Amino acid sequence: MKQKFTILFDLDGTLVDTAPDLMHAHNHVMKQFGYPTKSTKEIRNLVGQGAGALLGRSIWGQAKKEFGKVQDEKIKKEMVNEFIDFYGKNIVKESTLINGVKEFLIWSKEKNIAMAVCTNKQEHLAIDLLKKIGIYDFFEYVAGHNTFDYSKPDPRHLTSVVEILEGDLNKTLMIGDSETDANAAKEAGIPLILLENGYTEKNITEIHHNHLIKDFVNIEKIVLKYL
Repeated sequence: MKQKFTILFDLDGTLVDTAPDLMHAHNHVMKQFGYPTKSTKEIRNLVGQGAGALLGRSIWGQAKKEFGKVQDEKIKKEMVNEFIDFYGKNIVKESTLINGVKEFLIWSKEKNIAMAVCTNKQEHLAIDLLKKIGIYDFFEYVAGHNTFDYSKPDPRHLTSVVEILEGDLNKTLMIGDSETDANAAKEAGIPLILLENGYTEKNITEIHHNHLIKDFVNIEKIVLKYL
């Protein structure tokens, strides 16, 4: 059998603009526990490393290791559980597909490209979102934050999925929107297509990438170079 070409996709900010629904879940938790709420724009800068990191970075302006220093483990757990519960029940109220995504997925299927999602969202939430927004069936595998014992930026999050798909790292592309995706792809030796308005505080010039796109319109031209 001829080795298939593989594309790995991030989810939040790459395939789906999930920031509005994440913002509502975040603010629901913050109000409940007495912390300041945030705008959708601010949330875009905090997404990408899981629920604990999102809440921790929001409160302390630091990554999840700071959230880990919260003395009361019970409260910390309650906050994360409340976030996941509320978000799970309201996952596609305002989330929308990034422009051109559906058309590109259809094109990729026609080209016999294997596709998978590598996200730092909880696996069940990722699958639920993909199903409800109507693109789940395009993917052969969905790896979430809790699928393996590691997650992005650990390159094994990507390489393990390629292995599961019986793919070839030399015939694989990653499409993402943040330094978390970029660092994982770089370490895995996989070329990265970066969305320029990603869920990150960093400027695109600070993020490793091989190609830069505004959305998925005409992305086929880039992918054809690798096929």
